[in-house]
Amino acid sequence: MNPLLATLGDKLTERWLNLLVLPGALFLAATAVGTTLGHRHWHDIDRLRTTLDDLAALPALDRTGTAALLVALVLLTATAASLAAQFLGSVIERYWLRFGRDPLSRALTARRTRKWQERDAKLGEAVGHAHQTGAGPNGAVMIPSSSLARIQALTEARDRVALREPARPTWYGDRMQATADRVEAAYGVDLAALWPRLWLILPEPAVRQIQSAHDSFGAAARLAAWAVGYALLACWWWPAVLAALGCAAVARSHARTALDALAGLIEAAVDVHGRELATRVGLISPEAPGRLAHDTGDGMSAVFRKAE
Repeated sequence: MNPLLATLGDKLTERWLNLLVLPGALFLAATAVGTTLGHRHWHDIDRLRTTLDDLAALPALDRTGTAALLVALVLLTATAASLAAQFLGSVIERYWLRFGRDPLSRALTARRTRKWQERDAKLGEAVGHAHQTGAGPNGAVMIPSSSLARIQALTEARDRVALREPARPTWYGDRMQATADRVEAAYGVDLAALWPRLWLILPEPAVRQIQSAHDSFGAAARLAAWAVGYALLACWWWPAVLAALGCAAVARSHARTALDALAGLIEAAVDVHGRELATRVGLISPEAPGRLAHDTGDGMSAVFRKAE
């Protein structure tokens, strides 16, 4: 048991250092440098060196107890900063996935809808033009490669706004909404009602992949929270804005990749295991052939919603 506890303690310590202490310590170091130098002396290394020398020359730091207390205080402060970033990251995650009920969200949804419709109209024109120019004998259509490349580029430009006409203020919310809409269109089932039950029967490899994608999305949200912290620090030391922009750019890229993977895995889980769930709740027999039917999906939604 002792080796097991030692191994567990080592892993917990490593996780504590990587997730809490190191990011918080880096932010504390940047904060100390920024508040020491300020905007006017933002690149004055000599000023920073002098401050460090004066701090090291304090008589109290020669005492072992004082030094240990200072180290503990730094670790606790770094941990507190990281916990604050985690809390803010969870808020950002919910903000990214929110519905558009408040006036600002409705305005953002309307703006994204106009942009999507404009790009969808251009795509429709390009497809129509390609069919007209590529029309051949006997109804055959030979679309030139240049037209195909333009259609592909316009499709990617439209999908960067949303896969379907936007219904939420952000790309992240629309990506999850598109998954729910696709599942309902294919199987007639409400994904929100289906998912908690489906999660209980998923095999371990599928659970690990979905959890990994969700954790990656949460990590991107925490990185966005650090971007907010560095942006606030830029009020006292302008170079911190570079760190804020870098964190924000990486967070956005990782969040889109992670959420796209998560949405795809959720849809795949319904495709592969949805029929198994219908069998387990008794809506179809295990010997029944074919895929999950639309009326079965409607029945699953009614059962899971506890409809009368």
